[in-house]
This record gives sequence, C-alpha cells and structure tokens, in this order.
Amino acid sequence: MVTTSVHTERLKYIIAVMLYGTIGMILRFIRFPSELVVLCRGGIGCLFLLATQLLSGKKPDGKAIWVNGRWLVLSGICLGLNWVFLFAAYIHTTVAVASLCNYMAPIVLIFLSPLLFREKLTGKKLLCVLAACIGIVLVSGVLGQRQGVNFRGVALGLAAAVCFVGIVLCNKMLRNIRPTERCIVQLGVSALVVLPYVLYRNWGTPIPVDLRSVLLTAMLGIVHTGLAYRLYFSAMGNLPVQTISILGYIEPVMSILCSAIVLGEPLGIAGIVGAVLIIGAAAVSERL
Repeated sequence: MVTTSVHTERLKYIIAVMLYGTIGMILRFIRFPSELVVLCRGGIGCLFLLATQLLSGKKPDGKAIWVNGRWLVLSGICLGLNWVFLFAAYIHTTVAVASLCNYMAPIVLIFLSPLLFREKLTGKKLLCVLAACIGIVLVSGVLGQRQGVNFRGVALGLAAAVCFVGIVLCNKMLRNIRPTERCIVQLGVSALVVLPYVLYRNWGTPIPVDLRSVLLTAMLGIVHTGLAYRLYFSAMGNLPVQTISILGYIEPVMSILCSAIVLGEPLGIAGIVGAVLIIGAAAVSERL
C-alpha cells in the first residue's frame, strides 16, 4: 500500500514536470537568445532559493553541502550540460527530434534501475515503457517528417539524455541534505557551466531587451526553476527511479498540449493518441 508521503512526493514531482512542460511555450514570447535564458534560469533560480532560505532565518547547512559536495557539483555540471546540449540540438535538428532523443533518458534509467538500485523490473513495467516510447514518437511528429534527420543534432540530443541520466543518478547518491541546499548548489554550478557557452555564442552581439522578455525570464528563473527544481529534486530523492522515469513523460505531453492550445500549433490524431498512451502508461505503471 502506498503511503501518504509517497503520494505527496509523487504530486510534487508531477507539478514540477508540468511546469517544465510550459517552458517551450513561454520561450516563444522571449526575445533573448535561448542559451541566455538558460543561464538566467540557473542564476536567478539559485539566488531566489538562497534569498528565501536566508529570509526564513535558515542558513545553508554547510556541513551537509560539504559531505555531499562531490555529487552536488557533478549533478550541477550534468544539469548545465543537459541544457547546453539540448539547446544545441534544437539548432542542428528539429525540436521534435531533439526532444525525442532527450527523452531516451527515462528508458535508460528504467533498464539501469535493477542493476544500480535493485528495483524490480516486471513485464508489466516493460509494457508501460513500450507504450510511453510509442507515445513520445507519435507526439513528437517524427514519423511525419519528410526531411532527413541531422545526425549531429541526434548526437547532441542523446548527449543531453546521458546528462539527464547523470542528474538522476547523482541525486540518488545524496544523503541527509535538504532540497533547498541541493538546488542552490546544483543551479549555481549549472549557471557557471553554461556561462562560457553564452559568452561564446553572444560575444560582441547586441542583445535586444524588452520588458516582456525580462519579466518572463524572471518568471522562468523563479517559478519554473527555483520553485520547480526544489519540488523536482525533493521528490527525486524519495521516489523509485522507474517512477521518476515514467512520470517524466508527462513533461513532453504538457509541452505539446500548450503548443496546440495556446500557440495554435496542430496536434493531429497521432499526437492525441501519443498523449493518451503516455499519460495512460504513467498512470498504470503507478498501480503495478
């Protein structure tokens, strides 16, 4: 029987991935270069969490950070590289292909979980994974593309997936550290990792600034990064890897639905079927 705490952690994780799923829609209304938005997400999220913790009268637990320092820094590096590789993949291939490659990560995690975390992998779980995989292919629209696939973009997307796997594995190694502390360090490290890429891409190039872009970028940093990552990493440390992997497929479904409803981008019958498969696989897997 599932305890109330597990239900709470699962709900926190679902809220976080749903927030992530709206980021692509919000980016359409921001004029800043995407890599600059990534940098701001990490920096603003880190500073916001640090400020809220200090204002609440709680100082960061330096001892816990020191003890877990190796895994915190490594997960922060993986987080920053995941962002860099994914946005680079968007440049070299379509968003659909890049997203499809990035969402190979949950599949890898599910197959690694019996070896690394001794989580039982049942036939029913495998069927849920298969349904989710078929769903993400349908939702992505890859099957309907006529142009060839750019293999450099595919490689970058898969590199992003590998980094995502690293994020999950590193967070499973953390012990006795509060979600706020882990997020402050991880987001801070991710921003430092992304900074050289931002300078490389934009050195000497004027960046357009408008109030809407500033406000939306701030919202992404505070709500979609600071608050969402606190929920995400808090739940990640208390849920089975297989649950994390399958529920993670809610994010691309949310992204596609936002694009269809808000931006007016066509979803199509295949997309609807894919979304149903993903949500159904996530729901059924949690009852197995």
